Amino acid sequence: MSIDVLLFDLGGVLVEFSGVQDVAPLLRKQLSEAEIWDRWRHCPHTWQYGIGKLSREEFGERFVRDWDLNVSAKDFLREFRTWSKGLLPGAAELLAVLRPRFRLAALSNSNELHWERNTHDLGLTGLFEVSISSHQIGLCKPDPEAYLLVLERLGVPAEAVMFFDDVPAHVEAASALGIHAFQVNGVEGVRARLMKEQLL
Repeated sequence: MSIDVLLFDLGGVLVEFSGVQDVAPLLRKQLSEAEIWDRWRHCPHTWQYGIGKLSREEFGERFVRDWDLNVSAKDFLREFRTWSKGLLPGAAELLAVLRPRFRLAALSNSNELHWERNTHDLGLTGLFEVSISSHQIGLCKPDPEAYLLVLERLGVPAEAVMFFDDVPAHVEAASALGIHAFQVNGVEGVRARLMKEQLL
């Protein structure tokens, strides 16, 4: 196996995303963590904003209305932007070890506000040769076209890429294209898989 590119999801793999914890206090009606996650994954406004189909103002107004939040849309958007917290412990060190040996890339289901924070506030996107957010390309994982676009941009075949994500459906979609894809939980999950594949 000759791997040229290591492709990473961000939230839950290399980056701490705190949405469930941070939205809970804003709800007028209390929901469990599992209920919030389920609603988040099926929220049409989150999905549309994540593929660039809503402005931040439209997203904020619709989210506050439909989730019945106890804050204004403006205040929600200010809070929402901070939900991307930064690199998980050990992520920067791991990427520094890998960078001399592999091309590093990121493919994230993200949105305009979180990508702004990741790029300008946290400097995360600069850690990768190529970093792509769903809102930039109008496509979310697990859409096969999202992965194909990354392969095209990198100029490599699927079999030259190893991909790490924390969502099973995203891993399955990448695998179906011939990418070496693995479900991992956080930085230690990435490290353990790299060691198992004898790449670290």
